[in-house]
Amino acid sequence: MGEIADWFRSLPLLTRYWFGLSIVFPVLGRFKIISPYHLIFIYNNVFKKFQIWRPFTAVFFYPMGLHYLVNLYFLYSYSMRLETSAYNGRPAEYLFMLLFNFICILIVAVFSEIQLLMDPMVLSVLYVWCQLNKEQIVSFWFGTHFKAVYLPWVLFAFNLVISGGGLYELIGILVGHFYFFLNFQYPQEGGRQLLHVPAILYKYFPNQSGSFGGFGQAPQRRDPAGRGDTGNHNGQSRGWFGAHNWGTGHVLGRQ
Repeated sequence: MGEIADWFRSLPLLTRYWFGLSIVFPVLGRFKIISPYHLIFIYNNVFKKFQIWRPFTAVFFYPMGLHYLVNLYFLYSYSMRLETSAYNGRPAEYLFMLLFNFICILIVAVFSEIQLLMDPMVLSVLYVWCQLNKEQIVSFWFGTHFKAVYLPWVLFAFNLVISGGGLYELIGILVGHFYFFLNFQYPQEGGRQLLHVPAILYKYFPNQSGSFGGFGQAPQRRDPAGRGDTGNHNGQSRGWFGAHNWGTGHVLGRQ
């Protein structure tokens, strides 16, 4: 047990809590300590009965089984890789990405009536890592190997064919692409930096030095004039999520 505890404590902060809660809530539901009905997302219960915990528990809860274990593996593997590479030493920026993806998935859930949010949340993070590591060779079932950029679509096709599903994976892919485009691709191509981390997140999750090593660094932003990184250096937060009472913001993905 001591080795397991040491391994768990060695995980990067946000991956550790996400992974841990994704074990706790399924176990609570499996043994009926908390009814699974109270852990899933139901729109009417949230907005009419004020059961405001449901959006959060729906991210961590999933019925225990093979698919749950696969989700848990992908969560552990790709969240840790992303947190220790592109967001290494910047927990506030990684938390902001998770919150942004969560809000987008929640909006989709309101209109599509999906009740379990773990699948799309995990796929959204996996997608971002795959976009930052497009040429990385990854392994899949039955000894197959291919570039990371194809992995989200392989998972989508696999679930579509095997189980007739794929909707949750597709939502995760679209949300992950939305974040990647706004935070990395569009600014790198010379567009405005639309996403900024609220200063309150930096207050509670300050940048850290000497953190984990990793691979898959975030691409740098460049402007149309070719001046390279054009992050906001005047301390003012512009664009989405960066105004009013949140305080000054910081551009994501900077080295």
